[in-house]
Amino acid sequence: MNLVLDVGNSYLKMAVFNNNKLHQRELLKANINLASFLKTIKSMPDIINVFVSSVSELNVDIYTYLNDNYKLIKLNNQLNFPFENCYHTPNSLGGDRLALAAAASFYYPNKNVLIIDAGTCITYDLINASNQYLGGGISPGIAMRYKSLNYFTSRLPLLDSKNDSELIGTDTNRSIESGVINGVISEIDGIISQYMMEFDDLTVVLTGGDSEFLSMQLKNSIFANSNFLLEGLNYLLQFNLD
Repeated sequence: MNLVLDVGNSYLKMAVFNNNKLHQRELLKANINLASFLKTIKSMPDIINVFVSSVSELNVDIYTYLNDNYKLIKLNNQLNFPFENCYHTPNSLGGDRLALAAAASFYYPNKNVLIIDAGTCITYDLINASNQYLGGGISPGIAMRYKSLNYFTSRLPLLDSKNDSELIGTDTNRSIESGVINGVISEIDGIISQYMMEFDDLTVVLTGGDSEFLSMQLKNSIFANSNFLLEGLNYLLQFNLD
C-alpha cells in the first residue's frame, strides 16, 4: 500500500492506494499534532511507501515518524517525472502543479490537457500532446477573493458562501457574491475558451476543493475529479519506485 500526503495551507489530505486504486482518503487540519495523526494512520493498513507533497511545512514530529517507519519520498524537482518540464523556473514550480501534470500525463497520454485546480488559489496547468509541461496561470480562489474584499476595505463583510448567484446583487452581500462567484466562473470559462483556440482537442480536468460547486456552473465541457492531485502523487511515487 502507498500513502500519499498533500500538505496544504489549511488541510492535510491523506490517501492510501493499492497500486493505482484509491483505497482510503482522510482530510485533516494542516496543523495536526503527532498524537492525532497516529490515530488516523493506524487505521490505514499495510502501508509500505509514503510520498509527501507540501506547500506548507509538515509537522516535524510527523515527518520524523514517517521517515523512521516507512520508505519516505518527498516531492521535489530532483525526482524523475513522466513528462518534459519546459517551465522556465522549475525550482519555483509547486509540487501540487507537478503532481497534477503527472496525473494528466498518465491518464491522458498524447493529448492536450488543461488542469484547473480550484482551491485556495486557482491554478491552470497545460500538458501538450507531446508530453511537455508548458506552464499555466495562478489566480485567487473563491475564499481568497472574499477575504481580500473584507481585508482591504473598511465596511465590506467577510462572506464564505458558495451559492448560485444572480448577476445583479440587490444588497451588499448579494453584490459581493455576484462579483466573486460570477467573476470566478467567467474567468474559468474564458480561460478555457482561450486555451481551446490554441490547442486542438483540448481535454479539461477540474479538481480542487471548489471543483464540485464550479463544475455545475461552467459552460465548457470538463471532467471533474476531486482526487486528481492525490492520484498524481501516487503515480509519481510509483514512477520513482520503479
